[in-house]
Amino acid sequence: MDWTAPVDIYCERLGPDFWAEPVNALSNLAFIIAAFIGWREAQKRGWRNGWIIALCALAFCIGVGSFLFHTFAQRWAGLADVVPILLFILTYLFAASHYLFGLRWIIAIPAAIGAFGLALLARNGVLMLATKEQLNGSEGYAPALALLVGAALILAVMGRRSAVWIGAAAGVFILSLSTRITDAHLCDAFPVGTHFLWHTLNGVMIALLLVGLIRHGRATTAP
Repeated sequence: MDWTAPVDIYCERLGPDFWAEPVNALSNLAFIIAAFIGWREAQKRGWRNGWIIALCALAFCIGVGSFLFHTFAQRWAGLADVVPILLFILTYLFAASHYLFGLRWIIAIPAAIGAFGLALLARNGVLMLATKEQLNGSEGYAPALALLVGAALILAVMGRRSAVWIGAAAGVFILSLSTRITDAHLCDAFPVGTHFLWHTLNGVMIALLLVGLIRHGRATTAP
């Protein structure tokens, strides 16, 4: 595989130049801001937990990786974009299983793995309703949405205050997914595209997830 092969899949990119996607590139500041918000919230509440540090660091890395992808626009940069996202999802899932759902680690880890495995089925379900072209390659994020909606509903049934934060994050993620899907379909009418809104709204989503975990996580931890 040629890792330096160019990637051109967004409305805004019209050439191979580094700054061919300035709006998409700069909108990744939303992830950096989300990481800062999470870090400040943890510092304010005196919670210097390793999981929180890792999640804030990964949120920062998402911004950096996505910036590289929307500037260099090559296959290696696409990997730098995707890997931090996957690591954030898995790390948050493990942390939430323990700190939000109150499961002991010996149970939380296999439970999180099982939940992620079940969520992967959501991708197949989405592809039964629409084609990859219609979804603009967004079907891969269906598991993340399924996890957010499922977690919010379960936490609400459990009467946990964190359900509001996870539910809000799920709502924002639905909006952000719609902007990712419509980007390729609106190029003629809106040349800049809507992918920058995907970055911006996902930054908001990550901030909600971090603050929700920090504010309500410890209170529900199993003894």
